[in-house]
Amino acid sequence: MATSSDEMNTKLSYRRFEEGDDQWGSWTDKIFNEDNSHKCPTYVNKTPPCQGSCPSGEDIRGWLAIVREQEKPSEGVEWQEYAFRRSTDANPFPSMMGRVCPAPCQDGCNRNEVEDFVGINSVEMYIGDTALANGYKFEAGASTGKKVAIIGGGPAGMAAAYQLRRKGHAVTIFESLSDLGGMMRFGIPNYRIPRDKLGSEVQRILDMGDVEVKLNTRVGKDISVEEIEKGHEAILWAIGCWTGRGLFVDNWDETPNCVTGVDYLKAFNEGRMKATGTKVVCVGGGDTSIDVVSVARRLGHVEGTDELPEAIVLDDAAEHGSITTVPSDVTLTSLFPIDNMTAAEHEVKDALHEGVTILDEVMPVEIVRDAAGRATGLKIAKCTMEDGRPSPVDGTEQVIEADIIVSAIGQGGDMAGLEDYANDHNLIDADKHYQVPNKAGHFVAGDIVRPHLLTTAIGQASIAADSIDDYLDDGTVNTRRPKVDVHHFDLEDKLEEAGLSPDDFDPNTTGEGDMRGTFLGNWAIHNYEDRSYAEIIKNDELFLGHFEFHERNHRKEEVPSSDEVLGHFHERLICLEEERAQDEAKRCMSCGMCFECDNCVIYCPQDAVYRVKKTEATTGRYVATDYSRCIGCHICADVCPTGYIKMGMGE
Repeated sequence: MATSSDEMNTKLSYRRFEEGDDQWGSWTDKIFNEDNSHKCPTYVNKTPPCQGSCPSGEDIRGWLAIVREQEKPSEGVEWQEYAFRRSTDANPFPSMMGRVCPAPCQDGCNRNEVEDFVGINSVEMYIGDTALANGYKFEAGASTGKKVAIIGGGPAGMAAAYQLRRKGHAVTIFESLSDLGGMMRFGIPNYRIPRDKLGSEVQRILDMGDVEVKLNTRVGKDISVEEIEKGHEAILWAIGCWTGRGLFVDNWDETPNCVTGVDYLKAFNEGRMKATGTKVVCVGGGDTSIDVVSVARRLGHVEGTDELPEAIVLDDAAEHGSITTVPSDVTLTSLFPIDNMTAAEHEVKDALHEGVTILDEVMPVEIVRDAAGRATGLKIAKCTMEDGRPSPVDGTEQVIEADIIVSAIGQGGDMAGLEDYANDHNLIDADKHYQVPNKAGHFVAGDIVRPHLLTTAIGQASIAADSIDDYLDDGTVNTRRPKVDVHHFDLEDKLEEAGLSPDDFDPNTTGEGDMRGTFLGNWAIHNYEDRSYAEIIKNDELFLGHFEFHERNHRKEEVPSSDEVLGHFHERLICLEEERAQDEAKRCMSCGMCFECDNCVIYCPQDAVYRVKKTEATTGRYVATDYSRCIGCHICADVCPTGYIKMGMGE
């Protein structure tokens, strides 16, 4: 009998093995023929795939464990603050990233193999908003007396400033725009990133002290690189990509009402653009294009006006007064099927709900212009993809009427005045340590390396800050980056925090007799191995049958309908309440790290696996093994839900 859809959505299969291997074998051999194996359990920390998929490299598993109160903070510290500290070890913007990050971590989440991913973004948003409400601050490291120039105050520049201040280095931020935040402020609409919360997260970095800010200062124009070099021991280039890419069709550059998505959103976010065209067509498919069309639907157009819809976009000095608008017709075209668009799935759904028309699997082929050279429409055609390139299908052409056409197909760097640093793509080259090749003391991070996600820029900034710290120490960058290059849980640090560090071992004075080792001694971490720097744990290493169905806690959204969207600029996402944030954190399967379920203790037939004394236990050190009792039966490894137990100590 087939399983009903309803049952499939509420119950799990509890299969432990591969498809077709559905019979439990006898455990007799495992338990009683112990001479077949002399492997015993080893506790192995591996990186979970959420963390391995996070370009910022956050210790996601760690702060989820703190939120569900499995990992405890030191006495006197609230779990909310402890989760904030763990989260911001990698990323100083939890409130912002919890809102706008497309969450590749959730795509990688092993819980997808059970029923649905953990809502990592929603818990991160809770952590960030709670931190702002409670006034948590960052602490700077002891001053080194050294100063670093950061060119650009966007996500990469501000994240680097944060990491460098933690290391004790002073920083000067040179920003060409009127405020800090970069694309978070001038590229993403305010109903996705609330400006008050963005300002607070930026200010928290400035409050660390020894952070000098020079706004409206363009390096290469208002100040030379040579002048900056004289007052700083190192320079980080984090200038972002503020040049939009036009469509690859004839007459794009000559057509006045054809603009880029970067310019369009900048005009809106600076508060200059209060209305748009009657018929707006945007070409794209990514997050920027969704922002363009969503903004256009909110702005609307002024009936009967003679003002050109591109005027405000292209004139930095222009600004509307008070106006009354009516809805605009807004169309988005994409080369790819709607399900394969690179924009976040929920953003695409929201745009459709707000009244945007999406035409997928089409490509622009011609700008239709009037006698004055203005665009009156965009001719598109159905397309096929061959070797990654679109080709139009003859006979499928159609014209979409438009009085403004927006290209949101990519962006590049503006290297005017900095030509010596530009590569052939008008970006800046970087080596694996984010040094600028052949430019000693110069480093780079963010979109100017390669346009990508905000979280990518933040992750690059963290690595660049490490490299700068090395460089300031002895003039070289020698640190070898790990294979899995993220912020890792460190059991030794956790033991030190809990006051449980192993004793110092001196072979001349410590211990007696056999010096090959003993689990009774406290000179090392007993049968523990840290592979997190080299391995990501896969779902087939887990005991998925342990996990019950647990529905995801969805954040509420206030997404306006097509009739309500005009003038709707307040935030759409609503933060989870504390109880639901903790419940969502409980869905985390703690891949690659013990989460204290007791399975190994309960199922061990020899009572060899035991709980560590409470006075000696901490996260990652909850159970241990008495090797004098262990017979190598593997049962503890079989029933370990998280894959933390591996059979080792022999062949």
